[in-house]
Amino acid sequence: MDSIDYYNKYANLYFESTVELDMGETLEKFINYLPDGGEILDLGCGSGRDSLYFIERGFDVTALDGSEELCELASIHIGQDVLTMQFSEINFHQVFDGIWACASLLHTSPNEIEDILGKVIESLKPGGVLYMSFNHGEFSGFRNGRYFNDFKTKTMKDLLSKFDNIQLIDTWKSADVRVERSDVTWLNVLVKKNDEEKQE
Repeated sequence: MDSIDYYNKYANLYFESTVELDMGETLEKFINYLPDGGEILDLGCGSGRDSLYFIERGFDVTALDGSEELCELASIHIGQDVLTMQFSEINFHQVFDGIWACASLLHTSPNEIEDILGKVIESLKPGGVLYMSFNHGEFSGFRNGRYFNDFKTKTMKDLLSKFDNIQLIDTWKSADVRVERSDVTWLNVLVKKNDEEKQE
């Protein structure tokens, strides 16, 4: 069973356990870099929790997830269609002011992450901002039925250094918002795509 199979099988349980989690502080930090009413891609939207947050604040949101079952639940939750698409299938060109990849790209293997991150960066408009979060650590492999690719700050910076059209805004660590998972540490990453002039 791969990660998408996992989310299809446990879609209802995952939805119920994540849809009410409070990510407000991190969401607001991300939003502060975006223009009012800007276009956001919620990459791996899960329950649609964060998509709804963006929609309610006036953003134009494209929600996307690889799990068909989660897409159906998220679509009902946010009141609009959700794209069923895997990361390797995304093919946007400078569409979004912001891309929100909360606990989603962490399911990408080490030999795929660079190519997929390149596609994600390509999807950003010049000056656009990307948020990503990963479990903090050095593990890569299956854990609790899903594939995880953990990062520490240095390995993340090494990955980002392979792209000359982005700048790192900030990295910070945080505890899991779920009390029962207080032992889990997250690595949060904010990256800005260079303006057109700087890319030439």
